[in-house]
Amino acid sequence: MLTKIFAHRGASQLAPENTMPAFKLAYELGAEGIETDVHLTKDQVPVLIHDEHLKRTTNGNGYIKDYTFNELTQLDTGSWFSDEFASTRIISLDQFLQWSKEKPLYLNIELKNNKINYLHLEKIVYEMIDYYRLKDRTILSTFNKNSIKRMKQFTDIEIALLTSKGNKKLISLAKDLGANALHIKYRLLKSKLMKQAIQENMAVRVYTVNKRTKMMKCFLHQCHGIFTDIPDRGLKYRKFFSLNKDDLN
Repeated sequence: MLTKIFAHRGASQLAPENTMPAFKLAYELGAEGIETDVHLTKDQVPVLIHDEHLKRTTNGNGYIKDYTFNELTQLDTGSWFSDEFASTRIISLDQFLQWSKEKPLYLNIELKNNKINYLHLEKIVYEMIDYYRLKDRTILSTFNKNSIKRMKQFTDIEIALLTSKGNKKLISLAKDLGANALHIKYRLLKSKLMKQAIQENMAVRVYTVNKRTKMMKCFLHQCHGIFTDIPDRGLKYRKFFSLNKDDLN
């Protein structure tokens, strides 16, 4: 099985995370998937940004939930990264899906509702993905177990439990909650977990993997995907692995 390379927040080592420049660059570099994060604005618009607060990646201050989408589009979300991206703006999930629709990309939409439990976020995002007919190549993921339970009704889209915590019964826990995929922190990647996942027909993807040795381990374990800030290197290392896997086993 070929481990898919997802650009974590876009090509986020080369452009400001979760922005159109980062997504476009990831696509140009050959990434097979894009991972991004969704919050909900004051006027119920899903927007792509990682943090609940604006301070780290914009010239604004305060929480996403307290701003309308129009207000957020006035902010600069690129200068923190470099002056080259000074005109970059926050975008909506709708804008991202419009751009993605005609491209052969897998999408991983992480619902950022583990700290702020946005009302109806799951339904709003799901319906938008359905509208663009992207359910067959989209994964909805979250750390929020109650959110996973709420998405159990979405039987025609992949739902992934995100976790950084070890548990001997991770696969069964995810399954019981209603997830059909598991996204784990790299240190949780073990042979036993992968064997259980194969038995239960559950996809396992690993975050956030940037080092060559760690990528090689993911390829060796036949993970379904990795999330990386450097998708071009991920593709390069995967090609090297494919050519040399008999020696690496």
